[in-house]
Amino acid sequence: MIESRMLKNENRLVKQLKASDVAAFDQLFEGYSSRLFGFAINYLKTESEAEELVQEVFVRVWENRQSLKPDQSFKAYLYTIALNQIRKHFRKRAVALNYLSQLDSSDFEMDSKTEDSLDYQSVLERIDAIVDQLPERKKQIFLKSRKEGKSSKDIAEELAISVGTVDNQISSALKIIREILTRENLAVLLFFALFLN
Repeated sequence: MIESRMLKNENRLVKQLKASDVAAFDQLFEGYSSRLFGFAINYLKTESEAEELVQEVFVRVWENRQSLKPDQSFKAYLYTIALNQIRKHFRKRAVALNYLSQLDSSDFEMDSKTEDSLDYQSVLERIDAIVDQLPERKKQIFLKSRKEGKSSKDIAEELAISVGTVDNQISSALKIIREILTRENLAVLLFFALFLN
């Protein structure tokens, strides 16, 4: 009986959220954020990452509020988004570790003067400028992978190309970016700029 009342109340809140009701959003956040945090920390192991994931999930809920289905489980919807974000997080981490293992240690040698003159924002801007100059298809695939966090399989399906083609385009884009940044003594920050922002 109590569970049935809670479900009806949740359905009502989801309907209100669908109509952009901020108070309904706040109530749903209050009701689920701590449970979602507990779920996330089991995977991510740090409080800051788990908190960030909860925020990302609810940002996604708000952005997609008009497509919510009040008759379907809101809890299942939340946890599906959370799992997708966790998968994306680990994919990014795996790619980052793979990239670091491929870097030559000489890429990290900089004198203190160069190091002092660098700032992350300028590196990000430089990478954006390099990516913007990539051939259109390579640029599209690279952005879907790095900015949208999509897997090679998802990109391949979306663009109707093979997974191998996607991987080759991403690898080629990374090589171009790395070569340019190495020439400009910025390679040491490529890892941070591509994977930690």
